[in-house]
Order: sequence, then structure tokens, then C-alpha cells
Amino acid sequence: MRIAIAQIKALSGNIEKNIENHLKWIKQAIVLNADFVVFPELSLTGYEPDLAAQLATHKNDPRLDEFQKLSDENNITIGVGMPTREEGLVFVSMVIFQANMERINYSKQHLYPPEKTVFTAGKNPMVLPFDTGVVAPAICYEAGQEEHCAYAQQNNAGIYVASVLSSVNGIDAELKKLRNIASDKKLLTFMANYVGKSGGYECAGKSSVWNEKGELLGQLGEKKEGMLLFDSQTKELLTKSS
Repeated sequence: MRIAIAQIKALSGNIEKNIENHLKWIKQAIVLNADFVVFPELSLTGYEPDLAAQLATHKNDPRLDEFQKLSDENNITIGVGMPTREEGLVFVSMVIFQANMERINYSKQHLYPPEKTVFTAGKNPMVLPFDTGVVAPAICYEAGQEEHCAYAQQNNAGIYVASVLSSVNGIDAELKKLRNIASDKKLLTFMANYVGKSGGYECAGKSSVWNEKGELLGQLGEKKEGMLLFDSQTKELLTKSS
């Protein structure tokens, strides 16, 4: 299975421009024959809790139709970050596009404490089955929560993909946490992070992949947008920068 991690810089609250950038990197993932491409937390708006209620939408927002079209035409699964709204509540979500299937809205189940004033925790634990493996998606803070990891293992996930915002002050702890998930839970583990500024944070990049022993297989830099792709079967690693 070929998983691509997109490391991007988001424009605060500018969904249309961020969509353009996502499409560029999705097309790069298609060129690389990726099965699944994942972006950072709340990637279509940037990590902007103060703007989330204003920007929140739903998985069938027509602005997202181009993602579904690319998924259908290229048999690629796409995970993008977006605040979503349901019954008046706002969620930190990953909208997942699969070829010729209904869109999935996976919402963060374990919120970072300051997020609780804006967002509601999701109640839809899930894994994504592919022909060559089962993937457990995670959104930032919930990665490493014992309940979240246990669900992944109970449902036969062999791959753990964390969509995050990690700052220059928090990146060392984030990398250690995900490395430990890889080694302790025996999961091939990925992290997709931002570069540039988002939500008042200076983002640290270093999007990474670790094998089931916790060994770092590949990592992007601290400043530039880029893409990291790893093939779980052939062990091929590819990186692209902007």
C-alpha cells in the first residue's frame, strides 16, 4: 500500500486558495501512484479555532467536489482537514473521499483541552480497510490516547496515520509520541504536519514515517512544503518538495 503525506502551508481561513494547493499535491500523489494521501489537521482552513464556527461546513459541500472527482478517476483515497457542523455543533474533522463511494466524515474523538470551548468531540471511531491493509486515522491530540490506539489494534489496523498541527515548541514531544506508538503498538506510523504559521503557532514540519520497530524511515524538512510517500509492501520511500 502506498501512503502519501502532504506537508503544506495553509492560508488562514481561505478555503478556496487552500483547495487549490491541495489539488496540486493530490495530483502529485496520483503521479506517484499513491493509494491514500493525507493532509494536516484542519488543512482546508488552517488550524484556526477562532474561525471554525464561521467556516464550518459539511462533507458534501460542493466546493469539495473536485476531490471526489480525482478520487473517482484515479482510484485514490484522500483525507483533508475541515471544521464541520452537525446539528449546531462544530467538529474537528477529516473528510475522506474514496473512489465511487459516499464521503466519510471522521471527527476527532479526543480534543486538546483548549479546543473544548469551540469543538465537540466526535463519537465515530473508525478504520479504513484497503485491499492491502487497514488504516487507522488519527487527528493530532488523540494520537497516542490509549483508547484510540486500542480501537485501531482491535480492528486489525497495521497502519496509523496522524494528521496534526505541531509547533516548533511541541514537535520533539510529538515525534517521540508517534515513534512510541510505532514501536509499542507495532504499527507503521505516519505524521502529516504544517509548515509556516497557523493558529498563532510557528509550525515545525518534519512530517515523518516510522516502521513497526519505531525506526524513522523518512522525514521532510522544517520549512518547505513537500510530500513523503512510503510503500508498505516494497518499502520504497519517495520525497518531493515544492
